[in-house]
Amino acid sequence: MKRLCPVIFFFGFLSFSQSEEYTVTNIQLNNEFPHFGLMPTSNGEVVLTSFLLDKKGRVQQFQGESTFGVYKGIIDATGDIQNVHPIKIDSKQNKSHITSAAISPDGKRIYITIRYTNKNKPKGDFNINNFHIEVGEYKEDLGWTNFKVLPFCKPKYSYAHPSLSSDGKTLYFTANFRGGKETTKGGSDIFKVSILDNQTYTEPENLGSEVNSYSREMFPVITNDNTLYFASNRPSGYGGYDIYKSVMKETGTFAKAEKLPKPLNSVKDDFSLITFDAEASGFLSSKRPEGKGDDDVYYFTKN
Repeated sequence: MKRLCPVIFFFGFLSFSQSEEYTVTNIQLNNEFPHFGLMPTSNGEVVLTSFLLDKKGRVQQFQGESTFGVYKGIIDATGDIQNVHPIKIDSKQNKSHITSAAISPDGKRIYITIRYTNKNKPKGDFNINNFHIEVGEYKEDLGWTNFKVLPFCKPKYSYAHPSLSSDGKTLYFTANFRGGKETTKGGSDIFKVSILDNQTYTEPENLGSEVNSYSREMFPVITNDNTLYFASNRPSGYGGYDIYKSVMKETGTFAKAEKLPKPLNSVKDDFSLITFDAEASGFLSSKRPEGKGDDDVYYFTKN
């Protein structure tokens, strides 16, 4: 999660982590730099985060930092992500340093994690290093455009890692805001809001102690069967950030989160798990020692 890089393809798969239950394979997409922020789309593609490149293949810079951007690729039959390319964003929107994104099921809206810049920073007390979530709409001739900061994002706090329910009516995300009944318990918690018909939003609701801890929760992903996967660095993990899951109950609340087994988790950071078939297969990001770079994308299958 430290840095991302150009998308360069390598030949062949590297399969390192195996157990009786799962096989985890390092995919062709990876190189010596990290890839993360995995998010499925409704048409079978995958959104992920990497560096944006200039025409000469060099990492773009913005305000002295390497610039993150959002890419989209197609899942092939072998468990690789192919045809990876940057998503199209209206150049007049000046959207740089996007660290994660989620596209609505109807393909009409995108939710992005981004920082304020010197051009659009809010007035008053805020931390320039904080993130917030914006929503944009798709125009065929422009790409993603007309971005607006979500109304519940307070500049004083940080909001990140959007994920949408299969019907597009609930947005999950992480935040660290303080105060009131829904206050963050740890370094960052997972929250949800309802998206109403007129594209307004309810107030953030903390998912509670069955999901959140007094540590940090990051990278939530909600699946079609209402299972929430996320990463946490809470005690009793294998090391670093581990992947947990919590199943939504009939009441709409979530059951107590449980840690996923090795080799889905490792002694290093593991996060951004996506699956289309109840953990029979899917992808995750990990900084495990046998990787090609920093954060690599792995394909996993259940044996």
